[in-house]
Amino acid sequence: MITFEVNDMTCGHCVSTITKALKATDKDAKVAIDLASHRVQVEPASADAEELADAIKDAGYTPVPAQASPAAPAKSAGSCCGGCH
Repeated sequence: MITFEVNDMTCGHCVSTITKALKATDKDAKVAIDLASHRVQVEPASADAEELADAIKDAGYTPVPAQASPAAPAKSAGSCCGGCH
């Protein structure tokens, strides 16, 4: 399991965009996203951590490698798409 912290992921649109980017990189990957804690967990089928991080970056987000155990959610500076507060 590869885990990223993506603090600039702020809404459902962000979750959808990141999921699509990861699936485009590794179609058989299992993706679990916890928006509240800004955690993206991926169980890849063929991609490595660098390829997955690049996919998230290419989608416009800033992934940071994280430990598998959840940490306290970081405070967000604002919305990415204007669809949430």
